[in-house]
Amino acid sequence: MRQHKHALNSGVRRYHVAPVLCQRAKVAMSHFEPNEYINYEKLEKNINIVRKRLDRPLTLSEKIVYGHLDDPAKQEIERGKTYLRLRPDRVAMQDATAQMAMLQFISSGLPKVAVPSTIHCDHLIEAQSGGEKDLQRAKDINQEVYNFLSTAGAKYGVGFWKPGSGIIHQIILENYSYPGVMLIGTDSHTPNGGGLGGICIGVGGADAVDVMAGIPWELKCPKVIGVKLTGKLSGWTSPKDVILKVAGILTVKGGTGAIIEYHGPGVDSISCTGMATICNMGAEIGATTSIFPYNDRMKKYLGKTGRADIAALADEFKQHLVPDSGCQYDQVIEINLSELKPHINGPFTPDLAHPVSDIGAVAEKEGWPVDIRVGLIGSCTNSSYEDMGRSAAVAKQALAHGLKCKSKFTITPGSEQIRATIERDGYAKILREVGGLVLANACGPCIGQWDRKDIKKGEKNTIVTSYNRNFTGRNDANPETHAFVTSPEIVTALSIAGTLKFNPETDYLTAADGKKFKLEAPDADELPKLEFDPGQDTYQYPPKDGSGQHVDVSPTSQRLQLLEPFDKWDGKDLEDMLILIKVKGKCTTDHISAAGPWLKFRGHLDNISNNLLIGAINIENGKANSVRNALTQEFGPVPDTARYYKKMGVKWAVIGDENYGEGSSREHAALEPRHLGGRVIITKSFARIHETNLKKQGLLPLTFADPADYNKIHPVDKLSIVGLKDFAPGKPLKCIIKHPNGSQETIMLNHTFNESQIEWFQAGSALNRMKELQQKSS
Repeated sequence: MRQHKHALNSGVRRYHVAPVLCQRAKVAMSHFEPNEYINYEKLEKNINIVRKRLDRPLTLSEKIVYGHLDDPAKQEIERGKTYLRLRPDRVAMQDATAQMAMLQFISSGLPKVAVPSTIHCDHLIEAQSGGEKDLQRAKDINQEVYNFLSTAGAKYGVGFWKPGSGIIHQIILENYSYPGVMLIGTDSHTPNGGGLGGICIGVGGADAVDVMAGIPWELKCPKVIGVKLTGKLSGWTSPKDVILKVAGILTVKGGTGAIIEYHGPGVDSISCTGMATICNMGAEIGATTSIFPYNDRMKKYLGKTGRADIAALADEFKQHLVPDSGCQYDQVIEINLSELKPHINGPFTPDLAHPVSDIGAVAEKEGWPVDIRVGLIGSCTNSSYEDMGRSAAVAKQALAHGLKCKSKFTITPGSEQIRATIERDGYAKILREVGGLVLANACGPCIGQWDRKDIKKGEKNTIVTSYNRNFTGRNDANPETHAFVTSPEIVTALSIAGTLKFNPETDYLTAADGKKFKLEAPDADELPKLEFDPGQDTYQYPPKDGSGQHVDVSPTSQRLQLLEPFDKWDGKDLEDMLILIKVKGKCTTDHISAAGPWLKFRGHLDNISNNLLIGAINIENGKANSVRNALTQEFGPVPDTARYYKKMGVKWAVIGDENYGEGSSREHAALEPRHLGGRVIITKSFARIHETNLKKQGLLPLTFADPADYNKIHPVDKLSIVGLKDFAPGKPLKCIIKHPNGSQETIMLNHTFNESQIEWFQAGSALNRMKELQQKSS
């Protein structure tokens, strides 16, 4: 844990909410908020109320979620059915999503945030030539955005982690997550904090605004999937292989609406940062979040990161930080870690799981390129000290035999603390010597921030990464890049060999002297023997009183734009809507609102709306970003067509397939269709975060009562949603399909709106509804 000279300064302000002090001990939530205390006694009280009401043993997930209920005595609780009103402990935002979140918070008119909140600058740094140069370039290019986030943080009481600090999830693990915390973050990989026994959930910016405004946050009561771990990790098998295996079992939508709760004797063979890796990638199976029970590995990590006082307090309340004996899960998966083999998943989807021993043959059979062009380690999923140590252990063996990587090789440290520590301990030097390029402490290529030069767009090639996602074009905007995800040590081994056909468990390499040798399974310390080196001080405290702070948003800016309220529902049915696009197959938030070069416009709604659905495949012609304009009959880009409809005053809808909106938490994928005149998104099923984001912005996310009805709607049809005056929870809506030949047919559409969410729709957005309630109360 980095110690800052101001950490104990009495000038650090208190938040709006009255601080609740633990009577047994006062332990600060973090070194950066010394006057905000962990409240295990309230957690304990709420758990006891709920346990008595339900009269059954509770899972760990239930304890922490129900322990944060706004009204534990009266809250209706039914897994997978009821909506819970919760009081999270804190909020974290990465810079790409924080722009829109803070713009919405500014629109709310509130003077300060009600809970501890932080902004983390990690998404806007493009990987190009190496850490220091890339960081300076990002500071120059993004100065306007960084200044906005810094001043907005200062004005509204939000801590600000400057560019170069590291990836949001690593910073949270090092400083903010703790056993029993409920944290929401505006990034889908927020569940990383489950590695320290917290319920950490990815959300859109509008959800974050609710919590920062002191409003109870709504979440559909999650189901709980238990993953029982037996045996022990060893050899080349790593924590990453656990989640790669689980992804193969559950698929990208198998965890939707559920928390994945790991338990069993095998848990203790996994390091704390290894547990974080597993929880992090739970986002790829659609899970609400993932969590591990508090244990000695977590205690050890808390101690090494300067939080032994939190560990001591957690020990006192440990019975509430582990599942009850005899608790029931909605589904149970069992994995024997002693039998688990190294895995590699892909390409194009993170649930296509293969043992590393099989991938070469599978690739040749499928026609995937077997030569590896680039190996990339790091990212929020795998950039811990242990990860870097195991990769360095592999690289050191190659160097001892005169070998370097045949593939290009990059390293992304997870935080400034990790970067400084691996430099001090020699890991970075080894990884450079084997051919690696150390990038900035940022997301970089994992989110498409990669100025890749070694291939041309459209060139078929393979990369292997220790990242979490591998959707088409995600890393480098090239749809022909076959990306595979695996552990850092397997990436390193494959990069040395240069081919997917290499299995480090059994295959030999040829040394510089011509002799054959086999790589030994890597071994490395999970934590440094010395203390962590904190590196440079990159944190900006919010002042005690930020009311005099000025926040600049120029009306001519191309990066930032103040938000205008969306229009209210006019009280009428949505009649004769055109279909902007009927999407064929997978449609992630990357397809709906691409990242990479578009990240620069995340604070400017009108500009970023020019990427609306440009990656989605149109079922009518099998092409991306080419749809028929129903008014002119000409084909053109999706955003241009949407803008034309908006100009002509015509409402429109999108038709989607399964698990629509999987992937990132980016609410721009909901803001953009709303901004350009969309009203309804109809699909076979939605990913959780995206469905909520659509509701928050006043759109209607609806699902086919009969999934086969997807085939009844054609891109040239017109749609009417009728019965909106009687819109009610649990009551299906009627959709009338009007075909060009004059015929009609009616289908039924389901929804998951509760009463308050219907009010969002009627008000035009959740933010509009918040303002209405504020006006009434004042």
